[in-house]
Amino acid sequence: MSEIDALQQRLTAAMDRIAAGMGSLGSAQGADTTALQAELDDEKIANAQLQERVRKMADRQDAALAEAKAASEAVQTRVAAMDLELQRLRKANDQLRQSNAALRNANEEGVGEPHLINKAMLAELEGLRAARAADVAEASSIIGALAPLLDQIDVQGEENEDA
Repeated sequence: MSEIDALQQRLTAAMDRIAAGMGSLGSAQGADTTALQAELDDEKIANAQLQERVRKMADRQDAALAEAKAASEAVQTRVAAMDLELQRLRKANDQLRQSNAALRNANEEGVGEPHLINKAMLAELEGLRAARAADVAEASSIIGALAPLLDQIDVQGEENEDA
Protein backbone atom coordinates (compact mmCIF):
# COMPACT_ATOMS: atom_id res chain seq x y z
CA MET A 1 0.00 0.00 0.00
CA SER A 2 2.83 2.29 0.66
CA GLU A 3 3.75 2.02 -2.99
CA ILE A 4 0.24 2.99 -3.95
CA ASP A 5 0.35 5.97 -1.58
CA ALA A 6 3.72 7.02 -3.01
CA LEU A 7 2.42 6.70 -6.56
CA GLN A 8 -0.71 8.61 -5.62
CA GLN A 9 1.40 11.42 -4.14
CA ARG A 10 3.57 11.50 -7.23
CA LEU A 11 0.48 11.58 -9.46
CA THR A 12 -1.06 14.37 -7.38
CA ALA A 13 2.17 16.38 -7.54
CA ALA A 14 2.35 15.86 -11.30
CA MET A 15 -1.29 16.91 -11.67
CA ASP A 16 -0.61 20.04 -9.60
CA ARG A 17 2.37 20.89 -11.82
CA ILE A 18 0.26 20.32 -14.94
CA ALA A 19 -2.52 22.50 -13.53
CA ALA A 20 -0.02 25.25 -12.67
CA GLY A 21 1.48 25.01 -16.16
CA MET A 22 -1.96 25.17 -17.72
CA GLY A 23 -2.84 28.19 -15.61
CA SER A 24 0.27 30.09 -16.69
CA LEU A 25 -0.24 28.94 -20.28
CA GLY A 26 -3.84 30.10 -20.16
CA SER A 27 -2.91 33.54 -18.81
CA ALA A 28 -0.14 33.93 -21.40
CA GLN A 29 -2.51 32.77 -24.10
CA GLY A 30 -5.12 35.21 -22.85
CA ALA A 31 -2.61 38.08 -23.15
CA ASP A 32 -1.74 36.99 -26.69
CA THR A 33 -5.43 36.73 -27.53
CA THR A 34 -6.07 40.22 -26.16
CA ALA A 35 -3.21 41.64 -28.23
CA LEU A 36 -4.44 39.83 -31.33
CA GLN A 37 -7.99 41.02 -30.69
CA ALA A 38 -6.72 44.62 -30.38
CA GLU A 39 -4.84 44.28 -33.68
CA LEU A 40 -7.93 42.80 -35.32
CA ASP A 41 -10.04 45.71 -34.04
CA ASP A 42 -7.46 48.19 -35.40
CA GLU A 43 -7.55 46.48 -38.78
CA LYS A 44 -11.35 46.55 -38.79
CA ILE A 45 -11.27 50.30 -38.11
CA ALA A 46 -8.69 50.85 -40.86
CA ASN A 47 -10.78 48.75 -43.25
CA ALA A 48 -13.92 50.76 -42.42
CA GLN A 49 -12.00 54.01 -43.03
CA LEU A 50 -10.74 52.76 -46.39
CA GLN A 51 -14.24 51.67 -47.40
CA GLU A 52 -15.53 55.14 -46.50
CA ARG A 53 -12.79 56.75 -48.60
CA VAL A 54 -13.65 54.50 -51.54
CA ARG A 55 -17.33 55.39 -51.17
CA LYS A 56 -16.52 59.13 -51.11
CA MET A 57 -14.28 58.78 -54.15
CA ALA A 58 -17.01 56.89 -55.99
CA ASP A 59 -19.51 59.62 -55.08
CA ARG A 60 -17.10 62.31 -56.33
CA GLN A 61 -16.51 60.36 -59.52
CA ASP A 62 -20.25 59.96 -60.07
CA ALA A 63 -20.75 63.69 -59.49
CA ALA A 64 -17.90 64.54 -61.89
CA LEU A 65 -19.34 62.18 -64.49
CA ALA A 66 -22.79 63.74 -64.17
CA GLU A 67 -21.24 67.21 -64.46
CA ALA A 68 -19.27 66.14 -67.53
CA LYS A 69 -22.40 64.71 -69.15
CA ALA A 70 -24.31 67.94 -68.47
CA ALA A 71 -21.45 70.01 -69.89
CA SER A 72 -21.29 67.74 -72.94
CA GLU A 73 -25.01 68.11 -73.55
CA ALA A 74 -24.75 71.89 -73.18
CA VAL A 75 -21.89 71.99 -75.68
CA GLN A 76 -23.83 69.81 -78.11
CA THR A 77 -26.80 72.15 -77.81
CA ARG A 78 -24.61 75.20 -78.46
CA VAL A 79 -22.93 73.50 -81.42
CA ALA A 80 -26.32 72.57 -82.88
CA ALA A 81 -27.51 76.18 -82.49
CA MET A 82 -24.33 77.49 -84.09
CA ASP A 83 -24.68 75.00 -86.95
CA LEU A 84 -28.27 76.12 -87.52
CA GLU A 85 -27.17 79.77 -87.63
CA LEU A 86 -24.32 78.96 -90.01
CA GLN A 87 -26.74 77.16 -92.35
CA ARG A 88 -29.00 80.19 -92.22
CA LEU A 89 -26.01 82.40 -93.03
CA ARG A 90 -25.03 80.23 -96.00
CA LYS A 91 -28.60 80.33 -97.32
CA ALA A 92 -28.76 84.10 -96.96
CA ASN A 93 -25.41 84.49 -98.72
CA ASP A 94 -26.62 82.28 -101.57
CA GLN A 95 -29.73 84.44 -101.92
CA LEU A 96 -27.56 87.55 -101.89
CA ARG A 97 -25.32 86.16 -104.64
CA GLN A 98 -28.35 85.28 -106.78
CA SER A 99 -29.94 88.70 -106.25
CA ASN A 100 -26.69 90.46 -107.04
CA ALA A 101 -26.24 88.37 -110.18
CA ALA A 102 -29.79 89.24 -111.29
CA LEU A 103 -29.15 92.93 -110.51
CA ARG A 104 -25.90 92.88 -112.51
CA ASN A 105 -27.70 91.28 -115.46
CA ALA A 106 -30.43 93.91 -115.30
CA ASN A 107 -27.85 96.70 -115.19
CA GLU A 108 -25.97 95.19 -118.15
CA GLU A 109 -29.19 95.23 -120.16
CA GLY A 110 -29.84 98.79 -119.10
CA VAL A 111 -33.01 97.89 -117.33
CA GLY A 112 -33.06 99.06 -113.73
CA GLU A 113 -35.69 96.97 -112.05
CA PRO A 114 -36.71 98.23 -108.62
CA HIS A 115 -37.96 94.83 -107.44
CA LEU A 116 -34.48 93.36 -108.10
CA ILE A 117 -32.90 96.14 -106.05
CA ASN A 118 -35.41 95.50 -103.24
CA LYS A 119 -34.76 91.78 -103.45
CA ALA A 120 -31.01 92.36 -103.25
CA MET A 121 -31.42 94.68 -100.26
CA LEU A 122 -33.65 92.16 -98.46
CA ALA A 123 -31.15 89.40 -99.16
CA GLU A 124 -28.33 91.60 -97.85
CA LEU A 125 -30.31 92.41 -94.69
CA GLU A 126 -31.06 88.72 -94.16
CA GLY A 127 -27.35 87.96 -94.65
CA LEU A 128 -26.42 90.57 -92.05
CA ARG A 129 -28.99 89.18 -89.60
CA ALA A 130 -27.76 85.64 -90.17
CA ALA A 131 -24.15 86.74 -89.73
CA ARG A 132 -25.03 88.46 -86.46
CA ALA A 133 -26.94 85.41 -85.25
CA ALA A 134 -23.97 83.19 -86.14
CA ASP A 135 -21.65 85.57 -84.24
CA VAL A 136 -23.97 85.47 -81.21
CA ALA A 137 -24.11 81.66 -81.35
CA GLU A 138 -20.33 81.48 -81.60
CA ALA A 139 -19.87 83.91 -78.70
CA SER A 140 -22.35 81.92 -76.61
CA SER A 141 -20.43 78.76 -77.38
CA ILE A 142 -17.16 80.37 -76.32
CA ILE A 143 -18.71 81.78 -73.14
CA GLY A 144 -20.24 78.41 -72.36
CA ALA A 145 -16.86 76.73 -72.75
CA LEU A 146 -15.06 79.32 -70.63
CA ALA A 147 -17.62 79.56 -67.80
CA PRO A 148 -16.70 76.22 -66.15
CA LEU A 149 -13.01 77.10 -66.38
CA LEU A 150 -13.61 80.47 -64.75
CA ASP A 151 -15.68 78.81 -62.02
CA GLN A 152 -12.80 76.43 -61.32
CA ILE A 153 -10.36 79.33 -61.11
CA ASP A 154 -12.69 81.16 -58.72
CA VAL A 155 -13.06 78.06 -56.52
CA GLN A 156 -9.30 77.48 -56.47
CA GLY A 157 -8.73 81.15 -55.63
CA GLU A 158 -11.16 80.94 -52.71
CA GLU A 159 -9.48 77.74 -51.47
CA ASN A 160 -6.08 79.44 -51.60
CA GLU A 161 -7.42 82.44 -49.69
CA ASP A 162 -8.88 80.14 -47.00
CA ALA A 163 -5.57 78.30 -46.60
